[in-house]
Amino acid sequence: MKLRSRLPWSFSSVRLRLLAGLGVLLTAGLIAGAVSGTLLLEDFLHKRDEDTLRTSADRLTDVFARGPQSADADQFAALLEPRLGIVAVDGDNRVLASTGAASTAAGTLADLTGALPLGEVATYDGAGDQNNFTAVRIPSPGLTLERGPNKRTVKPAALVLAVDTSVDDATTDTLVKRQLALVGAALALLLGLATIVLRLGMRPLARMAHTADAIAAGSRTERLPTRGDNSETDLLAEAVNRAFDAQARAEATVRSMAADTSHELRTPLSTISGWLDLYRQGGVSGPGLETALDHIENEVGRMRLLVEDLALLARLDAGRPMDQDDVDLTALAASVSEDAQIIYPDRSITLAASPPTPVHGDAARLQQALRNLVGNAVQHTPARTAVLVGITRTDSVVQLKVSDNGPGISPRDLPRVFERFWRAEASRSRAYGGSGLGLAIVEAIVHAHHGWVTVESEVGVGTTVTIRLPRATKRAP
Repeated sequence: MKLRSRLPWSFSSVRLRLLAGLGVLLTAGLIAGAVSGTLLLEDFLHKRDEDTLRTSADRLTDVFARGPQSADADQFAALLEPRLGIVAVDGDNRVLASTGAASTAAGTLADLTGALPLGEVATYDGAGDQNNFTAVRIPSPGLTLERGPNKRTVKPAALVLAVDTSVDDATTDTLVKRQLALVGAALALLLGLATIVLRLGMRPLARMAHTADAIAAGSRTERLPTRGDNSETDLLAEAVNRAFDAQARAEATVRSMAADTSHELRTPLSTISGWLDLYRQGGVSGPGLETALDHIENEVGRMRLLVEDLALLARLDAGRPMDQDDVDLTALAASVSEDAQIIYPDRSITLAASPPTPVHGDAARLQQALRNLVGNAVQHTPARTAVLVGITRTDSVVQLKVSDNGPGISPRDLPRVFERFWRAEASRSRAYGGSGLGLAIVEAIVHAHHGWVTVESEVGVGTTVTIRLPRATKRAP
């Protein structure tokens, strides 16, 4: 199997989607910057033209206020800014004279400004070959314009001052074209840099994919590389490594459980097979036959118990829902203690006085868990060891303790007490018929009831197993 050394470019790849998203954002940002720059320039030029018109209009108004004035039209225009054109109109809005670029649209400017109040700025967008203008009309009392040789003088009632804005529009168009070129070049450059950055940034993922392929190919001990910098890729690698570790532990548990199960079944099967072989060979007859059948029956019982325990653990591991009935844990503990006193009449097994402690759960499974705890305490302690069962409760938790003053469990063995098929003393457990699944079943039952179980032990002092279950709340009728 060929291992991948780099991540592929595909339509569904993270790298391509990141690059596409980055391209969209860059394009939108660059276009937004270009549009805003163009609008700001247009606004600046428009305000500049208006300021020019108003400044010139105020200057001429001051001149006309001094009294009658006489001026040559061309000289009069020279007094103003070069971009300004003048249209002189009479009281009927007829064009008397025009200068500069305003001559190309004199009639239109006269009509446009004549429809507006004096002093209000008007904008004209030329059609065809005509230029664009911004214009304002001011009254011209007492003004006489001399138009040159062989032309009669005129006395306009008002003047229209116009600024040719075609140059501004050409400037704006040039800016737009250059900005589009800059946007394209910047976008290509930024996407190229983004591609390089993404390739470098995706290298940890490529290494992770390479390692994952190696693990899939059979290198189960390999793990995804981490740098310890708490980056997103490091967190992902650590999470995947934890998943691989959990899978490895689960596989190891399954293999161990299969080996332990086969080991547990091998002994009774060997015993049964031995007695059957002895019977076929004629070595068992008369009273010995009854003895052989008793041994076979005992071994079959051990096998049946082991299979039932394994089936129960499988159901609990599968998370199948438990019955949720109202159960009095005190009553269950009393029943289990009484049964144990009958089975072991020489042992001191007592239940501390306790009021009713209601919980929600499966009464049969909870009783099985209590039987396992009391049975373990009796079977794995010396004959004179006392066993005490106590129940306490709080507002939210019911706590049951099974304690003994036996030899205790060594600190080395304590973490393994809930492992399946594990025994601190294998020979003694088998002598009592134990399978090493008792505490594992207790833990699974308690967890299925949303509780938890702990073990505390000290060598020479004793052992205490504590079960904590949620206390039952009153159900609505």
